Amino acid sequence: MPELNGILLMNKPEGFTSHDVVAKLRGMLRTRKIGHGGTLDPMATGVLPIFIGGATRAADFAAAQEKEYIAGFNLGFCTDTQDTTGQILKKSDKKASPTEIYMAVKSIKGQQKQTPPMYSAVKIGGQKLYDLARKGKEVERPERDVFVAKSELVSFDDQMQCGQIQLVVSKGTYVRTIIHDLGENIGTYAVMNSLVRTRAGEYKLNECVDFETVQNAANEGEIQALLHATDSLFLNYPAVSLTDEGEERAARGAVLFQRHTQNGFKEQQNELYRVYDKQGFRMLGQIRTLDKGGLALFVYKNFR
Repeated sequence: MPELNGILLMNKPEGFTSHDVVAKLRGMLRTRKIGHGGTLDPMATGVLPIFIGGATRAADFAAAQEKEYIAGFNLGFCTDTQDTTGQILKKSDKKASPTEIYMAVKSIKGQQKQTPPMYSAVKIGGQKLYDLARKGKEVERPERDVFVAKSELVSFDDQMQCGQIQLVVSKGTYVRTIIHDLGENIGTYAVMNSLVRTRAGEYKLNECVDFETVQNAANEGEIQALLHATDSLFLNYPAVSLTDEGEERAARGAVLFQRHTQNGFKEQQNELYRVYDKQGFRMLGQIRTLDKGGLALFVYKNFR
């Protein structure tokens, strides 16, 4: 039986960590060469790209791509986890108006600094913050730069003081921290009560499958049919096809020149290319400067 290879788009169920999903699929697919591209909290559901076989080498690229979410929130209290799974720390009687919420959500957009929450997998001094938090410890956390490309109010219930926002954010952004800060910005408190990742990079929720679908495909020996090709992660990069000589050079990791490709490439420093041979997608190549001068296509990431 050929080795599975590709990207499985899972609709992560609530209550599972990303690691739980990988562990369950490892048993269902009977493979150890498997990983995920971008952590989701147990509360969250939605798009979780799973990388299988040679595609595992692409997982770090998926983690770095922007993500889109629909997040639910409650106003009037805050918790130690910044969501409704935690212990309530403070309450406020302030009632926010729809206009206040709309303006506050709109102001979230753009470049900003964010302090990771204590209940997170960020490591400080070799220890994960959530391990320290569970021991009742709080430590200084360095701020990180995050970018919010989109921030829109989806709904708001004036009476219940709850609603939903849509966000498109950069790698490493904590949505529950955005909601926590949103509460402070309008003079009250806020917690996240739900989170759905609707997009990861170019992968959308309607492309995802659940465990039952995977199990049925496994029973029928049709798992490969569920997998997206590894190069589907890189369709925004231009493609080049190798000549026979180019294939031989790529196989030993040598640099490639225009004559080693069938369709040529634009010689622009640091440009990334999808590189194909007769067997299909082989690697990502990058245009770099040679020691002796001039530009060539170097191996950036091999997927064979």
